[in-house]
Amino acid sequence: MTVLDDNLGKLATFLEPFRDIGIRNRIAGQDVAGSEGVFQSISPVDKSVICDVARGGAQDIDAAARAAADAFAEWRDMPATRRRGILHAVADAIETRAEEIALCECWDTGQAVRFMSKAALRGAENFRYFADQVVQARDGQHLKSPSLMNVTTRVPIGPVGVITPWNTPFMLSTWKIAPALAAGCTVVHKPAEASPLTARLLVEIAEQAGLPPGVLNTVNGFGEEAGKALCEHPAIRAIAFVGESRTGSLITRQGADTLKRNHLELGGKNPVIVFEDADLDRALDAVIFMIYSINGERCTSSSRLLVQDSIREAFEAKLAERVNAIRVGHPLDPTTEVGPLISEEHYRKVTSYFDIAREDGATVAAGGEKIGEAGYFVRPTLFTNATNQMRIAREEIFGPVLTSIPFSTEDAALQIANDTAYGLTAYLWTNDLTRALRFTDRLEAGMIWVNSENVRHLPTPFGGVKASGIGRDGGDWSFEFYMEQKHIGFATGAHQIPRLGVQ
Repeated sequence: MTVLDDNLGKLATFLEPFRDIGIRNRIAGQDVAGSEGVFQSISPVDKSVICDVARGGAQDIDAAARAAADAFAEWRDMPATRRRGILHAVADAIETRAEEIALCECWDTGQAVRFMSKAALRGAENFRYFADQVVQARDGQHLKSPSLMNVTTRVPIGPVGVITPWNTPFMLSTWKIAPALAAGCTVVHKPAEASPLTARLLVEIAEQAGLPPGVLNTVNGFGEEAGKALCEHPAIRAIAFVGESRTGSLITRQGADTLKRNHLELGGKNPVIVFEDADLDRALDAVIFMIYSINGERCTSSSRLLVQDSIREAFEAKLAERVNAIRVGHPLDPTTEVGPLISEEHYRKVTSYFDIAREDGATVAAGGEKIGEAGYFVRPTLFTNATNQMRIAREEIFGPVLTSIPFSTEDAALQIANDTAYGLTAYLWTNDLTRALRFTDRLEAGMIWVNSENVRHLPTPFGGVKASGIGRDGGDWSFEFYMEQKHIGFATGAHQIPRLGVQ
């Protein structure tokens, strides 16, 4: 028996409960049918139906928001050490069920198991990290003035909405939900309709680990129904969203009447800039990893390669050879490096750029082809002889597709890198320290890595500029979003108070 066969056998066992009863909404600790009926979750591997999923709408969101509001006071006021213990128990349970989470997520999303096995464990790490911050999360400052002792504290903002994407859904859900719970907020979670399996596992794991009913509620459904109702609901104080920029604009409008606080982690068209003095072998590895891992379906992917003229030809030749050798296959096969795209709609979008590139005059140096009809598979693709004005250089394709653009000088590279509506991440490869300091200071991106791929450190701020988002996650930045600052001033003496109305 191969490892793939073994994984398929395990997957069948894990999916059995879903096949029998489907995925229901989870509200106040109870399974609830969707008020709008059901929809089907489809595997991108072979287009088969995984199960029925509750289709929530405004009625379900209202029930979940009320449940979150009812549970808020108890969760907010629970001793910090007890909340910390519950969140650590959630992390332990995630680790115990990491294989189940990974295999289900691979089948639901098409992501390769070599990456999803680590993503499940990263979810546990998110819970553990924020659990360890619980005790001091509400600590403030002492700000003495001549007549007052001023102190500050932080308090949880209240029930919040979390809307998560389909690309690495479990890890990104924990990235938002763990700090919200650690801050003392309660949550209504609206997972992406294209990948609902592991959101169900998360709420199940959390409740079994001791999270009180109603603290985490899950409502499945579509953005125009459940998502819109969540953004508009008056009991929801903030919305944390990961997804495309256009949807982020809709969320901002939908929450305006209730003055929602929003954190928006949005799209990117991120540059990786390779200078001739870089360690070119390491740069090549990083370029390939940051666009072709996770099927290219990641907001921080380096989808624009800016490579200096003097090394372009040789670098692109090695790049094309490596791209052609990337292993595309079944996501549960541990040798697979790229699996199928998430859905038929996304498959059509990504493959449409193969013709767009040719029409714009770019060269398809690798890939540019569909693979078979059984699932949504495409060959990893490299476009060369491109300019930054082409659509393949300006629009977020969100697939295993890289556009290579030459540059001659540092100033030209900076102009091309910044010539985009987005500003999430950037990657710089050079061994000139002075250039690195100068260049990163002028790059318009929220996160920049020098001589490295994306290596996340949980205490650091995560977020973008321009059309790539508003706000930051990570470390104390997460608590700043999920909590309100409170100031209290204590008079230290009988300072003079202006007396109005005295004749």
